[in-house]
Amino acid sequence: MARTQPFDKHTSQYEAWFKENKNAYLSELQAIREQMPDSQKSIEIGVGSGRFAQPLGIKKGVEPSQKMREIAEKRGIHTIEGIAEALPLEDAQYDLVLMVTTICFVDNLYKAFQEAYRILRFGGILLIGFIDKESPVGKLYLEHQQESVFYRDATFYSVDEVVTEMIKTGFKNLKFSQTIFHHLDKIKKVESIKEGYGEGSFVVIKGSK
Repeated sequence: MARTQPFDKHTSQYEAWFKENKNAYLSELQAIREQMPDSQKSIEIGVGSGRFAQPLGIKKGVEPSQKMREIAEKRGIHTIEGIAEALPLEDAQYDLVLMVTTICFVDNLYKAFQEAYRILRFGGILLIGFIDKESPVGKLYLEHQQESVFYRDATFYSVDEVVTEMIKTGFKNLKFSQTIFHHLDKIKKVESIKEGYGEGSFVVIKGSK
C-alpha cells in the first residue's frame, strides 16, 4: 500500500526541508550526478516533487502522491501515478532508473527492484540514493522515527541489505559512493564525495542490468 498520506498532508514541510538543509541536498544531488551515466531515456521512481529529477535532467517520473505529482508537473516532470512494486510501464524501455530516498517507503524492496530491472534495457543502469541505517544520520532518524511525520512508517536499510536485494534481482557491476559526513545541522557547505561506503550517511549505488 502506497504511503502517500504524509506527503499529501505535509507538502509544505517536505518542500521546506530542501531549503533548510540546502547544503545536504546539494551534496546528495552531486553524489547522484557523479554516478549518472549518459542516457537517452531515463525515469525516476518515487519522483516526489521533482527535487532531484529536474536538476538532473530527468523528464519523467512515477509517484503515488497526488500532491507531489502536482508540484513535479510544475517543475516540468511528466508524472505517472503508480508504485515501485507495480510500475505501469512496458518492459525494456529505459537506459536509467533513478530511485532517491524511495526505498524506505516501498512495501517490498525485492519486488521494486524486479520492476526496475524489468523496465530497463539490457545494459541499463539502476541508480539508488538512500540514507544508510548504520550511518550517523541513519541512526538519528531511527532514534527519532516516531517523531517524524514522514519517516514514522519508513523502513530503513543498510548498504549490505540493499546490495543483497540488488544482486538477488540480477544487478551487477555495483559501484558505490557516499557523502554527508556530518549531522545535518553541522553542514555548512556542500560535502565532498568519496568512493565506497561506511563513512557517509548518504550512499549512492549504481548497478547494471
